[in-house]
Amino acid sequence: MKLTIIVLAAGATLAAGTGPAQAAPQEDPVRAFKATLVAGHGVRFTETATVVDGTEERKQTSRGTFRFDSKGVAAFDITATTIDSQRRRTIGIQREWITYVAFGDPSGPPVEGKNYHDMPSGGLSDSYGQVLNPAEPTTLAALLRNGKRSNDTVTGTITFGAIGDHSRWFRSSAPTTDKVHTVVSYTLTLTPAGLVSRLQSAYRTKERWDAESRRLESRLIAVDTRYSGWGGKVSVKAPDPRTVAFLPRPPHQSHLL
Repeated sequence: MKLTIIVLAAGATLAAGTGPAQAAPQEDPVRAFKATLVAGHGVRFTETATVVDGTEERKQTSRGTFRFDSKGVAAFDITATTIDSQRRRTIGIQREWITYVAFGDPSGPPVEGKNYHDMPSGGLSDSYGQVLNPAEPTTLAALLRNGKRSNDTVTGTITFGAIGDHSRWFRSSAPTTDKVHTVVSYTLTLTPAGLVSRLQSAYRTKERWDAESRRLESRLIAVDTRYSGWGGKVSVKAPDPRTVAFLPRPPHQSHLL
């Protein structure tokens, strides 16, 4: 945990220590991003989440693709190796706001012969992915407003509540069960063209009672995401319906939009 905190703190200090005299001409990241919003095109990413729970440190690795339309993310396909060493694939189709989840072990779909089960969400299916999504114009703009830019980095903080005001991705994701006052620290790294090449974030979950240790504990979640190929052609398709276990749900259930 100390190592994780030191690395994040060092990155923030380095970004803050770069003086205005060194500033280079700065591209507008929102404008640069919007230029990539072409149907059938998108961005790829790789990600490592470090979860520190008490004295235990575990990691989750992911790789994925966002497919765009003219407004932002239209679909995504993410494959993760979870902190419990399970393999999970999540496919989201935003126009339907349905996420299809496949596990690589018997804890997956509850119907025999099906590879996926559906979820009425459209965002993260667990608590350890990147909660900040710079592939949304409104979210990227909020991160820029809340942060301080120095050359190719933007460092700042934002609350869960503020993220939810701007991010449809976040509002439909698992971490929204936490307190709206949870603070996320982040550092954006930009390419010379103004596109996001890396996003580092960290936050603590709300305290919970641990029966074994008989004390209140919280988790530190630090996520490092690297983006590549902004505006390149990508393909994300929903699974064959014959492979999906469509689970019953109450008709009044909302999508948290």
